[in-house]
Amino acid sequence: MSTTRKHTALPKAQILIEALPWLVKHNGKTVVIKFGGNAMIDEDLKAAFAQDVVFLHHAGLKPVVVHGGGPQISAALDQHGIVSEFKAGLRVTTEDAMDVVRMVLAGQVQRELVGLLNQHGPLAIGLTGEDAHTITATKHQPEIDGELVDIGRVGEITEIDTGVIEALLADGRIPVVSSIARSQDDGHVYNVNADTAAAALAAALGAETLMVLTDVEGLYEDWPNSDEVISRLTASQLEKLLPELSSGMVPKMEGCLHAVRNGVTTARVIDGRVQHSILLEIFTDEGIGTMVVPDENPHVQGES
Repeated sequence: MSTTRKHTALPKAQILIEALPWLVKHNGKTVVIKFGGNAMIDEDLKAAFAQDVVFLHHAGLKPVVVHGGGPQISAALDQHGIVSEFKAGLRVTTEDAMDVVRMVLAGQVQRELVGLLNQHGPLAIGLTGEDAHTITATKHQPEIDGELVDIGRVGEITEIDTGVIEALLADGRIPVVSSIARSQDDGHVYNVNADTAAAALAAALGAETLMVLTDVEGLYEDWPNSDEVISRLTASQLEKLLPELSSGMVPKMEGCLHAVRNGVTTARVIDGRVQHSILLEIFTDEGIGTMVVPDENPHVQGES
């Protein structure tokens, strides 16, 4: 072998070897990934995301993808002449808007993601929370200034049935779940927050990891005064920080908190603007983003 080839091949081998302990640790484990932010819009990031998920699958993990579609929904509502209104950080979802939300999530965003994953083999299957009673919800009424506010067909998750997802995982498939829920009580469907849905699914599946893609590097120590990212914190530490967080981060971090308090080993918020951020987080010693761990789990200290 020429000297040049030795020099180019060795770093590749070292990278692969660095991944070995993580491959062993995560083998056979379920990982729930919330797909969102710029990674949903930028073509290169979308393609890299699909590669990462397929890599996890072939590396012996069991990825489950959960997605919303805020920007795509807003664009479709504009086209239909329906005004987008937000209260308490949640989209007010009228009956007309709900039809559009369902169409965009299940018929556009999910289809595109399934198509990208299936460029790599017959892997991905798309479903919504309506399928096989996967996600059940009841009407969510947020409290604003002490008053309960009606925001339409926005759901609060009451139950998760993981049967169909577990069957797909057992069959070697990658489930792609749109964040729409069946109604517990009135025969309608509900728009549910995708961060919340991913966390609820991760807990119900007993996942090893919940990963939430965002458009920031992680949870900042003292934003906006500092851009230092908190690399690791416990559930209790996170709970104390929640009141200070920006509205966009609240459902993400509440989801992480719910996950680790309900059996998920680690929950991570990672920067979806970085290509292959999922692989960097799962298979390297450094890791990126912010990792949340349960209070009573000191042995995961120091991991990526």
